[in-house]
Amino acid sequence: NGTYLRFYVHENTKHHHRLLYEWLLEHARTIGVHGGSAFRAIAGFGRHGVLHEQHFFELAGDLTVKVEFILTDEMADRLLESIRHENVSVVYARIPASFDVIGERKAAQSRLP
Repeated sequence: NGTYLRFYVHENTKHHHRLLYEWLLEHARTIGVHGGSAFRAIAGFGRHGVLHEQHFFELAGDLTVKVEFILTDEMADRLLESIRHENVSVVYARIPASFDVIGERKAAQSRLP
């Protein structure tokens, strides 16, 4: 058992001159998180109520990128605290999660959070 941690960022938001979703993934990796993923939305609105949609001719913009991690509660606390320490403004959800590995148990065991 552990935590499903999900961050919502605008795709063009930067932190330390890097896209925030890239920074979140790299930062998590450097503190010992074993995996994470980023997913780009096709449409959505946030706390300001502005609807953003992907259009064919747009190359990049204000759509949301969802960055997700499944990790132990302790590692989730560590990641959140380190992000607070970096003074990053980001919306996130913290959800209790159950996780395990199916198949190839011995090889994958070392990669579990």
